[in-house]
Formats: sequence, C-alpha cells, structure tokens
Amino acid sequence: MYVRDAIGQTLFDLGARVAFGVVGSGNFHFTNAFTAAGGRFVATRHEGGAASMADGYARCSGEVAVLSLHQGCGYTNALTGVTEAAKSRTPLLVVTAAATAPTSNFFIDQAGIARGLGAEPARVRSPRTAVADVTRAFRRCAQGRTVVLEVPLDVQDELLPDDPETAAPEPIAALPQPAAADLERFADLLAAARRPVFVAGRGARAAGGKQAIARLAELSGALLATSAVSRGMFRGHEWDIDVSGGFATPLTAELITGADLIVGWGCALNMWTMRHGKLIAPQTKVVQVDTDPEALGRTRPIHLGLWGGVTETADATARLLGARTGYRTADVAARIRAEKRWNDVPFEDTSTADRIDPRVLSAELDRMLPRERVVSVDSGNFMGYPSMYLDVPDEFAFCFTQAFQSIGLGLATAIGAALAQPARLPVAGCGDGGFMMGIAELDTAVRLGLPLLVVVYDDAMYGAEVHHFTGGEDLAIVTFPETDIAAVARGFGCDALTVRSRADLAGLRPWLDGDPRRPLVLDAKVVRDTGSWWLAEAFGH
Repeated sequence: MYVRDAIGQTLFDLGARVAFGVVGSGNFHFTNAFTAAGGRFVATRHEGGAASMADGYARCSGEVAVLSLHQGCGYTNALTGVTEAAKSRTPLLVVTAAATAPTSNFFIDQAGIARGLGAEPARVRSPRTAVADVTRAFRRCAQGRTVVLEVPLDVQDELLPDDPETAAPEPIAALPQPAAADLERFADLLAAARRPVFVAGRGARAAGGKQAIARLAELSGALLATSAVSRGMFRGHEWDIDVSGGFATPLTAELITGADLIVGWGCALNMWTMRHGKLIAPQTKVVQVDTDPEALGRTRPIHLGLWGGVTETADATARLLGARTGYRTADVAARIRAEKRWNDVPFEDTSTADRIDPRVLSAELDRMLPRERVVSVDSGNFMGYPSMYLDVPDEFAFCFTQAFQSIGLGLATAIGAALAQPARLPVAGCGDGGFMMGIAELDTAVRLGLPLLVVVYDDAMYGAEVHHFTGGEDLAIVTFPETDIAAVARGFGCDALTVRSRADLAGLRPWLDGDPRRPLVLDAKVVRDTGSWWLAEAFGH
C-alpha cells in the first residue's frame, strides 16, 4: 500500500465520513483512497467554499470534518474559511498536499501560515510514521481543534513499510474541575443571587453540558440565555430567554441588565454577547467557566473564574446548593411567554411599493417554513433578521460563522449544514454582497440536489458600510445597480423567486409543498433606508 492510500483509509477508519474540497494532482490519490474506503467526497467549485462547507458540516453534526486540498494555491484559496474554523475551534482536519522543493511554483510555508491563522500545523513525516501522524492529527481535531496536516508529495508516493509506527493510545484525560474552594465561592454567589442569568456559549455543547446547566439553573432560579452561536440550546424550556447581546429582544436585554449575577458557561462574554458591557449592571457579579484558563477574564473583568469543564462544574456546584426561586417568578414567566421572541415585538412596517421590510419578510418566512429547519447566516447588515426571526429547534440547527466577520461564507456554510442535518429544511440567509461573493457554490447545491432555500436580503449595496459612513462621504463605491439575482440563480439550475411584498411570498408555497430536489433562491428586494438595530454596536470595535 502506498502512503497516499493509507492516508485515505486511515481517515475513514478513524471515523471521518465526509470530506470536502477541490481535487488537484497533489490531493487526488488520498482523496480517492478515502472514497474507496467508504467515505463521501463533496466536490466544490472553489476551495474557499469547501472550507466553509466543512466548517458548517462539523458544527451541525458534531463530527470531525475533512478538507482536502491541493498544495500551494489550493491551500491559500481556502484560508478565510479555515481561519473562521480555527477561531471557532471547529473540529476540522485540513489535509493538504505539500511541495517540498523551494524551486516548485507551489512551494510556500504552509505550516507557518497555519500558525498565523490560529490552526495547529502537523505533518506526515515519513512512510513509517504516516498512519500515526494522521491518527494524532485527527485526535487533536476531535478535541476541538482545527489542524492543518501537510502531506509532502514525495512521501505520498512511497510504499508503506511492513512495520508502520502506530499512534500510542492517548490517556483519557478528564476535564479539569475547579478547586473545592472556588466551587464553594460559586455556590455562595448563587445562593446570594436574587436574579441570576446563565449565558451558555459554544463550550456548553460538551457532552451533558446543556442538561447540567439546566439542572443547576433549576436549583438556583436562573434564567437561561445563550450566545449567538449556541442559539436554540434551551429551545422549549420555560425559562429560556434566547440570545444575549446585540440580537437580544428588549425583554431579554432588560432581564440580563437586571441580573445581579451573570454566569458565562463556555462563553467568552465578549463585546457582542454583552453589548460592549452594557448588559452588565455596575453591581452585577460576573462568573466565567471555561476549559481554557487563558479565556477566563480575557474579554472583561470577572469576579470569579472557574477553570473546568462545563458539565463537571455545573454538576459539582449543584451538589452544594439548595433550591431557590431566584429570577423565576410568575411575572417574569408571563413576560417571557409574551415578549421573548422578536416575532412578538411590534414594529412599524416600512415596506414600500417595491421593497419589503426585512422584518416582515423574516417573520412571514418563519410562519411558512417547517419547524424542522437548519438556518445558516452570512455576515453583514442584514444578518440579525434571519438570525432572530427564524426560530430553530436546537443548537445544531443554527450555523453562525461570525468569528472572523467575513462576508461570503453563508451559502457554502449552509450546504455543509444541510449535509449534516438531512432531515431538516436548510435555509441560508445572505446579503446580496456576500451571496454574489460565494455564488459559485450554487452549482454544488444544484449538483447535490439539495432542497436549500437561499434568502438573499437584497438592498443592492454593502449595507453595513452605507449605514455606518453617514458623514457625507461618497458612497458610490459601496452601492450597486439593481441585479436580477433570481435570473442569475435560474442560470445555475435553481428555482427562483423575486419578492417585493408580503403577497409575493405566496410563490414560495408550491416549492415547499412539492418535495423540492433543487435549491430555491429568493431574491428579496428589501428596504434600504436605515441600518439594522445592532449595526451601531457592530462598529464599536
């Protein structure tokens, strides 16, 4: 067996089931070996799209996803998506061929670039170590890391020896549990709190995490909120107040600001989640729980940092605490039922004769679409509308790739999420700028036969810049002539619909009712006069 074949076989044996990428000469053989072993390869139109699909797949499946790349230019084409994954600690294994001769046109410092992105570099060092090297890299990904594994071209073409090195079994390391004194301090803070709020972040997705947090919240009388990336985690819970931060409803913001104790569970409590600190009252105590000791207090001052696993910390604290009412009063419960969702917050419809209010659009889509959906959102001025008006059933049904704040990732992300959650209707929310940037992957969605609904919030401009630069600057460079996006989508083989009013959405019903086997692109001509409600905060950096 050649090393290239052993790599593909080993990936499948370790549990990888789906790989994404664009095949070139450098990654042709190990990609074919992966599919021969039983894996699925999703061929994309651009490596950037492949990286975002793999990221979306990993987030919504809980599995390690594989990204297969050609050396040099294939690798650099994928860097934005890989950076987003690395910043989000997505379990993504980037398997890239590597040129070793400095005279090769493809030669670059791929490992150095990986470090610069925040990913972990690794390498297939020799035929003897090849299987062990792949195994170690895969295991690092499974622990919540993005790893770039280089496969040198000359090593690929060598034969595997009869006695290949095997990766030593890794000891199962228990997650750290905070010191007993810190747990007692935490229990004392919870016992003294009259209005505690728990905010669960990405780290709360750990096994048993949301259940342990909910149990401790029950004992302490805490309300349950999430960061944006974990939206849906407590869906259906009576005391769920949805997302904390710029997307929070007026009620949610009021309740968090009224808290006397805020606990971040695997959550950075960063400027987005805490509205630049505006959601933290001066007298409020702040506690943070994280497995990364460097994360504790990194984004804001805290009163107590607990270095430990979310599940372990919540369970241990629950054993020290007696039940109390806390924030869970009849009045608060009634207000949560009536005011928690943006769909329940009244607003003045600003639709015109030829453009629809994005809130009207989003609320109507929420009513029309099946409850079982997986929603992926690009970045931009529009992004709060699909994020907050389209409800999701759980945390694996919302894919929010905003760690790098890049536009153009949403469409590809939605394809990856769709493959991870095939029983749910996939929905992509994009601005017109980001959609056009990643439009090549419409071809991939059509080829895969995905029933993907792509909602383009089309204001014919880069809305964030237009609404930010209001001091009389020339905005011609960030505004565009109106584009018939529906016609472009039909050219890719999609169904398409142009929406300028609520009535136009009736055209969506036949597609929803017809067991769709190809995407529908909804070109929504949205009003463009004002910025979104979170925009001023978004430019607070």
